[in-house]
Amino acid sequence: MATRLLTGEETFNNFGDKLDRKTVVHNWLGGGVAEKVVSAGLRCIVSNQDKWYLDHLDATWEGFYMNEPLTNIYNPEQQKLILGGEVCMWGEHIDASDIQQTIWPRAAAAAERLWTPVEKLAKDTTAVTARLAHFRCLLNERGIAAAPLAGYGRTAPSEPGSCIRQ
Repeated sequence: MATRLLTGEETFNNFGDKLDRKTVVHNWLGGGVAEKVVSAGLRCIVSNQDKWYLDHLDATWEGFYMNEPLTNIYNPEQQKLILGGEVCMWGEHIDASDIQQTIWPRAAAAAERLWTPVEKLAKDTTAVTARLAHFRCLLNERGIAAAPLAGYGRTAPSEPGSCIRQ
């Protein structure tokens, strides 16, 4: 079994030319890094915090859908070095009462973006709305409290544990 190193972009930013060619770099801080990583011949997973962080409550599902992981990467060989992407959920803005609404349906919008061939992606989000609304209903029917499509992910609780202190 081959061992692969997965590292954050900070390691690439500081030691990029010294990294083993089998290293995979996790781009999480922001734009422009993925193109530098693949230009250096390394593989990359994109989850840029300004676009795909679920705990950024001001980010709409439309923004998740329209985020293009291949931005400014035009060389087909370099595009192949983008292994994919991920949305990230951190816990400082959630509690047990609102985690599902924070994740869904925005994670589904990013998933569709990642799994759909570029030539079949919707050019604007109006073509996606009905499909995502249907998916939200399916989640709700299964007991998953997915948030409505309109507006932001949700509103942050006032403090940890605030859902049990009314």
